[in-house]
Amino acid sequence: MKKNDPRLNAAQELLFFGYRAFTALPDEILAERDLARVHHRIIYFVGRDPGLSVNKLLSKLGVSKQALNAPLRRLQELGLIAAVLSEQDRRVKCLTLTEEGAKLDTELSASQHKLLTSIFNICGTEAETGWRMVMTALANSEKGQR
Repeated sequence: MKKNDPRLNAAQELLFFGYRAFTALPDEILAERDLARVHHRIIYFVGRDPGLSVNKLLSKLGVSKQALNAPLRRLQELGLIAAVLSEQDRRVKCLTLTEEGAKLDTELSASQHKLLTSIFNICGTEAETGWRMVMTALANSEKGQR
């Protein structure tokens, strides 16, 4: 693989620019609360799986306990995420969004849902299917290597 392959460089640039567009409004909303993308990722996954254990969250995010500790603690301090001990195993903390956390999750996701809906409508079903195939393969690749 050549370092300066124009086709791959163009694809990489599109991914960078697409991600920038996808995260722009949520980044502004987060900045107003002195939060960052890491907080958004935590809120997103806890919001999709209420009662998610800290260990499952670590696995989904692919980070260490040390990397998750500070941002998760901040979200708890702000009253956006609640942690309770599991009824089945008192050593396990289960995470849920608070009412305020759920409102923020909805606000953050709304702009991204609107953008994806608009783009999918413009590009059509076939393009959406292709995009999903590429993104699924990318997400499933081992540390970005295939």
